Amino acid sequence: MKQLVKFSTSISIALMMCVTATAAQAQQVLDRVAVIVDDGVILESQIEQLVKQVKQSENFSPANAPSDEVLRTQATERLIQQQLQLQMSERMGIEVSEAQLDQALARVAQERGMSVDELREATVASGQSWAAFREQIKTEIITSQVERASVQRRVSVTPQEVENLVNLIEQNNESPTEYRLQQILIGVDSEASSEKQETAKRRAEAVIDRLNEGEDFSQLAIRSSSGSNALDGGDLGWMTENTMPTLFAEVVKGKGKGEIIGPIRSGVGFHILRVADKRGEQVVEVQEVEARHILIKPSVILSDNKAEEMLSEFRQQIIDGDKTFAELAREHSADPGSASRGGELGWSRPDRYAEEFKQQVSTLETGVISEPFRTQFGWHIVEVLDRRTLDATQESKRDRAYQMLFSRKYREEVDTWRQEMRDRAYVRVVAK
Repeated sequence: MKQLVKFSTSISIALMMCVTATAAQAQQVLDRVAVIVDDGVILESQIEQLVKQVKQSENFSPANAPSDEVLRTQATERLIQQQLQLQMSERMGIEVSEAQLDQALARVAQERGMSVDELREATVASGQSWAAFREQIKTEIITSQVERASVQRRVSVTPQEVENLVNLIEQNNESPTEYRLQQILIGVDSEASSEKQETAKRRAEAVIDRLNEGEDFSQLAIRSSSGSNALDGGDLGWMTENTMPTLFAEVVKGKGKGEIIGPIRSGVGFHILRVADKRGEQVVEVQEVEARHILIKPSVILSDNKAEEMLSEFRQQIIDGDKTFAELAREHSADPGSASRGGELGWSRPDRYAEEFKQQVSTLETGVISEPFRTQFGWHIVEVLDRRTLDATQESKRDRAYQMLFSRKYREEVDTWRQEMRDRAYVRVVAK
């Protein structure tokens, strides 16, 4: 009888082990390794999640959607680029704090016209967990920082280039037109065989024919483009002739909204462009404030509370007429740059100060001394002496010229950087 019980128990354990093994195998199938990328992997669930997000996006039209196979290919390539940049971020020591992430989520919510709590509810309602959404935003921040840090050091803008562009803009005396461009890239390496290049060219011409017949550009970009922005409908954002790649500027100038341009040959393939929208330059006024302050820095012998109390007493002495602001600043302020001038900071834009200081000088009435407040430098009281609106045309022109040149060179360099990173990587798609 005991042997029979042992035999039955053994069978039960064996069956349980089989069931457990089968369940484990099923779990592996549900979330298997789909692609090996250098020292990391991309999971099947990641690809499926990205495809799902694309299908739920505003640019996606089910009636004219590309095949699931095409979507999967595009999603896989984006995740490969993302994985390479995440590995690079680890080597560079790039991290995102919880505070940075919370600020980014607040901006996302604001852009969508909702609170963070409403954003959380909308995310969960779409089928994505809040934790996964936070991780997605964190990844976007990290990859953006990696790209910026890697590409910026490859871009150089000289003062002479800036002056030349400022002079050119002044000679034209025209407000630069901004273009919102979309792109479909039919990728082919410049060193590819003539046959492959000719095949790519025919594909590009076929895409243009379909666009001329009325097919939607965004859907064709998702289906056919090998560009990094394919899943965004090929959207390149707003650019002027001076900020877009030189190759584009030569053919886009003067084109109207909705016009199709291309194919344009570059080192990475054939580009097809669409002018999605156009707009003119906007005038920006610069606000400045003239202020003075007294700074008290806490130390091992001066507590935070004591520093705040001192400034409260100074403020009352000034209001009562017992002392002047300038006298107290010269005697007590820990800011050597302004103390000798009676605490005067001169004219400056509020956004050039620390955030707490900026808020004070932006909201204080002229001639009113603030209550004590703290910044990373210590405790302050501040008085706004005057305000003015400046015509900062020349400074604005130089800043704009620099940004135009930098943006153009950056856009030209970023695709090359991505391609070089991709070419150096070990990538293997794991068969199902």
